[in-house]
Amino acid sequence: MKEKVVLAYSGGLDTTAIIPWLKETYDYDVICVCIDVGQESELEGLDERAKLSGASKLYIEDVVDEFCDDYIVPTVMANGVYEYKYLLGTSMARPVIAKKLVEIARKEGAVAICHGATGKGNDQVRFELTIKALAPDIKIIAAWRQPEWTMDSRDAEIDYCRQHGIHLPFSVDNSYSRDRNLWHISHEGLELESPANMPNYDHLLVLGTTPEKAPEEGEYVTLTFEKGIPTSVNGKKMKVSDIIRELNRLGGKHGIGIIDIVENRVVGMKSRGVYETPGGTILMEAHMQLEELILDRDTLAFKKIVGSKFADMVYEGKWFCPLREALQAFIESTQDRVTGEVKMKLYKGNIIKAGTTSPYSLYSEELASFTTGDLYDHKDANGFINLFGLSMKVRAMLDAERNKDNTKQS
Repeated sequence: MKEKVVLAYSGGLDTTAIIPWLKETYDYDVICVCIDVGQESELEGLDERAKLSGASKLYIEDVVDEFCDDYIVPTVMANGVYEYKYLLGTSMARPVIAKKLVEIARKEGAVAICHGATGKGNDQVRFELTIKALAPDIKIIAAWRQPEWTMDSRDAEIDYCRQHGIHLPFSVDNSYSRDRNLWHISHEGLELESPANMPNYDHLLVLGTTPEKAPEEGEYVTLTFEKGIPTSVNGKKMKVSDIIRELNRLGGKHGIGIIDIVENRVVGMKSRGVYETPGGTILMEAHMQLEELILDRDTLAFKKIVGSKFADMVYEGKWFCPLREALQAFIESTQDRVTGEVKMKLYKGNIIKAGTTSPYSLYSEELASFTTGDLYDHKDANGFINLFGLSMKVRAMLDAERNKDNTKQS
């Protein structure tokens, strides 16, 4: 009986070409695994394609709810954003995909897991760190990094497939390199390869429209959270995955969540991409608006530091490591009172505050108003400012004395 390899399979040209390559190079029995993280139509026809390409079996695993509940929600709680803009769509999905690859490899008794991520990208790191953390005994095959892999273009991959009797409707087209899941879709390539070029949004966008082409009339949306977890949209209770779907629809309609970023990859190079995250942008903004009403100053300030580190670790593929788990434990402890409603207006790419309420709000209208009340005496600020600024005052006084002495000596 042949040894088995589990292949992370998307149905695209790269992973289709890898099937006969694995059989030819290693004489493996190839088990294809496609993980459904919300990429929708991209899953159609995969079973036939995998079998025609020489795979002995195809798993299609639906992990959409697991992805949302166990990966997206903790990242939203953290307000996890990489380098100011990127809402970690691909980064969050890779560990749940790799985790499922390990589970199926164990089930099938496979000796290896193969992926088609290139040697220039982040995904090779994310896949392999997860596999190493969960199954250190399983061999990892990164096809693009193997000396036996000689295909360096789409033309070469198409020729290789045809030589092995695989005649599928692949074309040498001029299309973007995309990654899609329920949270976002990313676009790279073509005009985006030069930061000097403006994206061709009319050709590029999939989930929505540009702000300029969004409706002239805005639309209100109300989100409800319970302990940091989104529970309803406009009063209708939904599971998290359905909330994201509805927010994607609303956000896409109004041109929300389109970013153009040059980011620093884990492997050391800069890359440029356009990301569409309509629902995620709304969800993240709503969560931050609720937190600013509820969390005290010290907790909010420290949580920003923790959230930034959390985002870095997710981006780097370190989901299954002790520090990220410890950071999540702290973040979850801050969410006990993050309960309430956030109302926003969506208008031509903008998310406009329209009211936030919570039973745990720390905002006191009486205390914040300009009217003097029993809770606050303006004169109390005198002593506070004297003490709060004492070190600055002492430093300035002593510097002045030293300058005076230096002037006398000169």
